[in-house]
Amino acid sequence: MVTFARFGYRKTSMEEVARAADISRPGLYFLFSSKDSLFRAAVTQALERDLAAVEHVLADTGRPLAERLLAAFDQWAGRYIGPLTRDVAMVIEDNPGLLGEIVETTPQRFEQLITNAIAVEAKVEAKQAAAGQVAQTMISASTGLKHQAASREFYLERLEVAINLLVR
Repeated sequence: MVTFARFGYRKTSMEEVARAADISRPGLYFLFSSKDSLFRAAVTQALERDLAAVEHVLADTGRPLAERLLAAFDQWAGRYIGPLTRDVAMVIEDNPGLLGEIVETTPQRFEQLITNAIAVEAKVEAKQAAAGQVAQTMISASTGLKHQAASREFYLERLEVAINLLVR
């Protein structure tokens, strides 16, 4: 992903990826038949790893909900803030046609994880029904902050304020 981020999808060659992975180009082609399949596999692996980290953080019910939500958003989006990591997110966003349904399904899964975490904590039925709306509002705040933030710290500080407003 770092190689794709550095050069962009179109300008990245299999030779450059092989060099970065410390593998021969024929060895890389043995594993992946094309640059498209390599890119799809790399993005899929990254998104699945992110979702697993989010699930793990949200499952720690010994921590307050606001703290778990902040950590979940950090795993999902916060680690993609900064010069090179921003480029990783951009190369993914700029090539949705190469990725297929994963571009839609993983954000939906993330939203469902956030919604479920909020709903479990809500004691009143009316609050449970609003959990999806609260999750969507948090995701919108996160998306806006992600594009404004120059640093992960700034993103997390601002998102913490939003989360505390929404879950208290």
